[in-house]
Order: sequence, then structure tokens, then C-alpha cells
Amino acid sequence: MSRKYLIAGNWKMNTTPSESVDLISEINSLVGQQTQVQVCVCPPFTSLQMSSGLLEQSEVQLGSQNMSAEPSGAFTGEISAEMLRDLYVNFVILGHSERRQYFGETNQSVNKKVLAAVQNNLKPIYCIGETLEERERNQTLDVVKSQVQEGLESFPINEVDNLVLAYEPVWAIGTGKTATDEMAQEVHSYVRNLVVDHFGDGPGSGIRILYGGSMKPENATGLLSQPDVDGGLIGGASLNARSFCSIVQSAIEI
Repeated sequence: MSRKYLIAGNWKMNTTPSESVDLISEINSLVGQQTQVQVCVCPPFTSLQMSSGLLEQSEVQLGSQNMSAEPSGAFTGEISAEMLRDLYVNFVILGHSERRQYFGETNQSVNKKVLAAVQNNLKPIYCIGETLEERERNQTLDVVKSQVQEGLESFPINEVDNLVLAYEPVWAIGTGKTATDEMAQEVHSYVRNLVVDHFGDGPGSGIRILYGGSMKPENATGLLSQPDVDGGLIGGASLNARSFCSIVQSAIEI
């Protein structure tokens, strides 16, 4: 089954609104009109409104780095799905390892966010992946299995087309270390089999599974050439427009 590559940039807690203007403008000029590869940028909350305006005439999609599972109410500092949709946000990153590590998110709490996202016409990019300790204990497949099964519990099968998974080995995020092409493919293939078991062959075969964890121009072609790697969730390299767009170009060429 043919799956369209998705290259998504996770800017994390970087860029002021004025810096975001410059970065988005350059990304727009380089890849904003092509349609062969889907491109998404996920700036900080403070830059979303400005980014939405800049992307109005662009093929580049807008994403958020997080959201609340609650629709509204007394949740100081939180952002709801409705608030994001009002800014024409399309994607939302959920369950990132940094949210799990620093803010205590679990498969169960992220599951509530994933369900809230699709109920509000947002496309979740649901992150899974093992720590270095878990990999050294040969627990990688067990960890991602529980993350997939628990994080996607009760997910409606008619919304699978709007779901994206991102495999991010925690030990490779921001460290400069990267899973080899073969290591990435092994886990991606296993995850695809899990979602086929969960949703059936058609939806499971069509779901996009991104690789995250120090993907950069130097290793993008090898990773993206793997049969079950359908794009990248890019951290550090997404803060440089030329580096980010070079990864997009690798996907276009493949």
C-alpha cells in the first residue's frame, strides 16, 4: 500500500514568535508549494496564531506540540483541542517521551488526549519508544506493544486514517545517536503488525509510522528507504530550515 511521507518538525521549547516568522518563511519558500511529501511544523503555543496566518496559502500543515484531554474549564495553563482547531491546527504531537519523563504522562493519560484529538478533528501523532535501559534489557518490543495497545484503547476504527504513530527511541532523542536503518525497520515492522492486529489489515497497512530520534540530512535517506518508515518527526534539525527541507527533499527523491 502506498503511504504518503510525512515530515513533521517538532520545535520543542525553541523560537520566539519573531524567530518563528523567519523559520516558517524560509520553509515556505523551499517546500511550501510541493505536494509530493506532506510537511508539518509544530511551533510553541505562543507562535501558533502567527504561524497559522503564514501558512494560509502554503501546503505546509500546522501542528501543536501538546493539548489537554479536557474540553474546557479550570485547568490553568492548559490548551484545549477547540482552541487549536480555531487556529487551523491539523496535527498534534501526543505522548512525546519528554512529556512522559518530565510531566508524568502515561499510556492511559495520553490515551484520553488521543481520543479527544480525533473527536475534535485533529490528527494525533502518537509517540512511542523505549529508553536505553529498556533496550539494553531487550524490552523494546514489550514496551512499544504496551504503548500501542494502551495508548490506542477504544480508538475508533473509522478514524485510523487520521492517526499517525511516531517511533522515537528515547536514547536517540537529542543525543546525536540514531538507530541503524535495520533497527528502525525492525521496530516499525513490529509496530505495523501490532496495528494490523488491532485494527485489521486495511487500516493497519495504511497507517503512517514516523521515525524520530536524531534524524538529520546525513541519515534521512537510509531511514526513509525502509519499507515501514513513512516519514520523520524531526527535532533539532527542524530548527534550521535548510536542514529540515533537505530531509523533505530526501523523501521526495525516494
